[in-house]
Amino acid sequence: MGGGALRDTRAMTDQDPAHGPLPALLLLLTVETGVVDAVSILALGRVFVANMTGNVVFLGFAVVGAAGFSFVASAAALVGFLAGAYAGGRFVGWFGRHRGRLLRNTTAVELLLVAVALVVAAVVHVVPGSAAAVAVAALLALAMGMQNTMARKLAVPDLTTTVLTMTLTGIAAEIRTSPRGTIARRVLAVVAMFAGAAVGAVLVLQTGVAPALVLAALLLAVVALGATLLSRRPAAWQTHGV
Repeated sequence: MGGGALRDTRAMTDQDPAHGPLPALLLLLTVETGVVDAVSILALGRVFVANMTGNVVFLGFAVVGAAGFSFVASAAALVGFLAGAYAGGRFVGWFGRHRGRLLRNTTAVELLLVAVALVVAAVVHVVPGSAAAVAVAALLALAMGMQNTMARKLAVPDLTTTVLTMTLTGIAAEIRTSPRGTIARRVLAVVAMFAGAAVGAVLVLQTGVAPALVLAALLLAVVALGATLLSRRPAAWQTHGV
């Protein structure tokens, strides 16, 4: 009983030695995903860049001519995501034996991609269907493809950073049987995505695309810096499961 209670407490406070600081950093990336989705759906022509299930559905709508959906932007996001996932796979091969370095290097490249998208949005007025919107969608999808592959390799339970379907299923289906720490982690993932989407929507609707991308870039910078600093000393979480 005592050991189980201790594990619950560690999970709720993100102090599980198997994952160390990863849950907190991945929650920040979940917030960033919400911000990016706000940009892509509200400003780029109803396109998902992080969730390819939704994007494939939107692509189907666009093919049959449904109003408000951009085939080119959705297709660019799909291609960008696949390219990002491929690049993320290469990163896993190069850095996957050290989870901290994998997180640091992947988020650093994501930061660069978001920065380029920010420059595009700052220089060119981004409207749905425009070449600028397609370019921003492709860049953001490239970054999110890398993030998905990285999160898959890090394998922190319930923290994929981009998809909540199974997380919500777990909350409802296992609320009476899962440890409190597990439920808390799942709820935090949902709250993080919600918060990112809400703040991102306010920024997009009130100030434009560029400020929202600035926030996404800042979140990525915090994660990259955190992973760098926390990887300086050897710890069990850095090589757990690799």
